[in-house]
Amino acid sequence: MSWKEYYAAHTTTAEQAVARIHSGDRVVVQHACGEPSHLLDAMVANAAAYENVEVVHMVAMGKAAYAQPGMEAHFRHNALFVGGTTRAAVAEGRGDFTPCFFSEVPGFFADALPVDVALITVTPPDENGKCSLGVSVDYTMAAVKCAKTVIAQVNRNMPFTCGQSLVGVEEIDCFVLYDAPVIPLAPPKIGPVEEAIGENVASLVRDGDTLQLGIGAIPDAVLKFLTGKKDLGIHSEMFSDGVVDLARAGAITNGKKSLHPGKYVVTFLMGTQKLYDFVDHNPEVYLAPVDYVNDPFVIAQNDNMVSINSCVQVDLMGQVASETIGPLQISGTGGQVDFIRGAARSKGGRAIIAMPSTVKGKTSKIVPRLDAGAAVTTCRCDVDYVVTEYGIAHLKGHTLRERARALIEIAHPDFRDGLREEFERRFHKTY
Repeated sequence: MSWKEYYAAHTTTAEQAVARIHSGDRVVVQHACGEPSHLLDAMVANAAAYENVEVVHMVAMGKAAYAQPGMEAHFRHNALFVGGTTRAAVAEGRGDFTPCFFSEVPGFFADALPVDVALITVTPPDENGKCSLGVSVDYTMAAVKCAKTVIAQVNRNMPFTCGQSLVGVEEIDCFVLYDAPVIPLAPPKIGPVEEAIGENVASLVRDGDTLQLGIGAIPDAVLKFLTGKKDLGIHSEMFSDGVVDLARAGAITNGKKSLHPGKYVVTFLMGTQKLYDFVDHNPEVYLAPVDYVNDPFVIAQNDNMVSINSCVQVDLMGQVASETIGPLQISGTGGQVDFIRGAARSKGGRAIIAMPSTVKGKTSKIVPRLDAGAAVTTCRCDVDYVVTEYGIAHLKGHTLRERARALIEIAHPDFRDGLREEFERRFHKTY
């Protein structure tokens, strides 16, 4: 049977496809903007046919109707990273959270979390019968390889990405043809605080560095101040529209990279149509599974690797909480620790934690102690630079007393006196 015959024979409706999900199954959903929304709508519409279906994924960018009140008898969400539409389910006990490093997730699907059904989005097949996973390869490729049943929404709007993103039609059990806009991530609003942080972080970036960037206003603000740099590279778990702007400005060439020179290396993408058009059939954009992209030993092969991440709180020892507010799980570890450790092993590497000094001007993000119940995402031994709108604190290689003093100097002025009092109590020295 040719691939075209196989494809035609296995094309069906969403309703028929989700009928292959059974009670008690573990269903893994493609990550973030790659989410197959039409398949999820069909699965939720068929909820009465299921009991105790476990829905596993990281960031949900859609409605996450399976995680809403009233669905408890049919679905239980297992979050590997808590997103906005799934946060209440985890907080209220209708869902669970599994702590993990992003780079570990593909291995889970072969061992701790065996996959019954993978729900994915793909492009139409090319002339060789290969579909692209588009904007999300990350753990999705492992889900395809490990699942007993793979159901794909074929979406002509999904960009055809290159690298290790291709799946043969014979690896997919059901094709549901349904075109829809790829889920967008709107550009964040950048204010004066974010601009000041971006300028401080940019001062630590040198020509020829390779960058890892997260999501949000701070990474985008950093990019804004890098337009004068030369020969920057990208090796990042994701990137968004700001990288496109910097590439068009000539600052990003990937020409000085020691690993995959000439390539943007990434495991997933989130942005607007501008980003999706940029990556479509672009051989310079190399998508690969997250257990490769986020492997600290792979990251370290990039000389002058700079990781840029954010957080919720930093205490005076340098411990970083990035995923909880007290005991409330609001996100996940993601790739922060993977990249901080990779950058630490890189020749000339730097790891940066960047954050506003306060939460909306009300409470300090630099604190004597992390909030009770908070999870430590990045331990004090791993932290290198901490940056706020007030400056840069270099912690690695410094004593606890030196760290505390440096952090107090970049805290918001309204909270420095209280932090200095804590300094004197803790270290028995006048500040």
